[in-house]
Amino acid sequence: MFRDYLLPYKDILREEFMKYDAIVVGAGSAGAIIATRLSEDPTKSILLLEAGPDYPDIDELPDEVKYGYKTTNEIWTSDHNWQFRARGTEEADIDIPRGKVTGGSSAINGQIFLRAIPDDFTLWAEWGNDEWDYQSILPFYNKLETDTTFQENPGDFHGSNGPIICHRFSEDEWLPGSKAFVEACIDAGHPFCADANEPGTAGVGPTPLNNPEGIRWSTSLGYLAMSRSRLNMTLRSNVSVKRVLFDKHSDELKATGLEVVSDGETFIVQGEEIILCAGAIASPQLLMLSGIGPRKHLEQFGIDCILDVKGVGQNLRDHPLIPLKWVTKPDVPLDPLGPSGQVLLRYTAEGSTLDNDMIVYMSAVTSRRREEGGVRSEPIGIGMGLGLNLALSKGELKLNSANQEDQPYLDYNLLDHEEDIRRYRDGIRMLVSLENHPSMSNLIDHRLEPSDADLETDESLDKWMKTYVGTGHHVSCTAKMGPKTDPDAVVDQYGKVHGVSGLRVADASIMPDCVRANTNVTVMAIGERIADFIQTGK
Repeated sequence: MFRDYLLPYKDILREEFMKYDAIVVGAGSAGAIIATRLSEDPTKSILLLEAGPDYPDIDELPDEVKYGYKTTNEIWTSDHNWQFRARGTEEADIDIPRGKVTGGSSAINGQIFLRAIPDDFTLWAEWGNDEWDYQSILPFYNKLETDTTFQENPGDFHGSNGPIICHRFSEDEWLPGSKAFVEACIDAGHPFCADANEPGTAGVGPTPLNNPEGIRWSTSLGYLAMSRSRLNMTLRSNVSVKRVLFDKHSDELKATGLEVVSDGETFIVQGEEIILCAGAIASPQLLMLSGIGPRKHLEQFGIDCILDVKGVGQNLRDHPLIPLKWVTKPDVPLDPLGPSGQVLLRYTAEGSTLDNDMIVYMSAVTSRRREEGGVRSEPIGIGMGLGLNLALSKGELKLNSANQEDQPYLDYNLLDHEEDIRRYRDGIRMLVSLENHPSMSNLIDHRLEPSDADLETDESLDKWMKTYVGTGHHVSCTAKMGPKTDPDAVVDQYGKVHGVSGLRVADASIMPDCVRANTNVTVMAIGERIADFIQTGK
């Protein structure tokens, strides 16, 4: 029973209860890793809390969680998805899927296992986070993965015995749409890139993926499988955290525990260290619910502000993503249970000062938009997802109430910066031009979107972009790391919340800026890095 491990709220004055060495909030991409690594020391007691359900055995996983592409079940409406909504642009609101299950968003995501580029970490270090340069983070990228493509000869840039399995589809496995896209990109002047995770590379080539045999290899499968049976680690699912508790009477503000809800009852849990790994939405929300955040905003909801930190919930970053779609000729095979995403293109936008700031995900099998009734089981052709891998626009996260069950207000503010719009506009026209390549035109019957009318003028294209742009599912930076001299920093480079002892944040929220890659593998590396900091006393 959960009550055997937690102190009932009404009995908070009792002394005969267990105090954990560390309590990790969120069993997701970083939290599952941190709990696993910290519990390697049998003298340490670790409590891992997850708001969603837990499936201890791979055979128990629901299909939409277990399978990366070998299912037509929709994750968008699943109970394992928090189903957030956000303001995307002035034209449209957007859906924000986040994982509500052990493994977190690594258990529902697109399984693209793409690392950040060295330039990302150079900037982090220049901004006062010298423990996060590329050479410092590289060993943790390698530690977490088994890259089966390079397992026999991993070299300096791949792992060969980590918990997360990475692979790439070989050229002889590529579907017609994948092959045509690569040929068109090469003839357009883009280099072939055999390994997008090797530093300094760009161009078109196979996508690194963590879905061996179609199984989404989440941190639940990779990490919790190693740790969930350890006697010194306690995993409790379906637990909602209301707030962090503090000792306000000492000279220094110290986090001492959590107020949580399980099965409708409220409990107190206590720990020497509290580590928030609830993600870039829930972690800043929880900080604000606990009294850490912009004072005036917290006071609007009757929350006692114990630490006025203006950066909490600000600096929200993501990768805008917009789909282009083509209906293919009747003889083109479109298997709804096959691997759609096999190849990608990374390039630098013309006139941009930011290297590798654009990305294109090729979909060898695609359907109509969900809002038009499109489902994966009814494919209509091929598609390309154009992503802006380093956007200049930024948004914010605020509370909607003082209740942790209420979703926060999310404003992604996509395509707000003129340079974002320019790069996106040019990218769409570049991708549309690829349809004229013989390898592409042999497959295509007609373009579905954008239409010729959408492409007619900059104004019409801008309106189409702002209407249909969505999230790349890489929300981040809402509790950014940085030195105390940075007025917007929430945590230091070790994840410790400025002005509080015993409280860390370790997830995508602490990124100073969104990396030029899908964020999941970098969040896993953050988990490994922060765990190492804790283990070495930093």
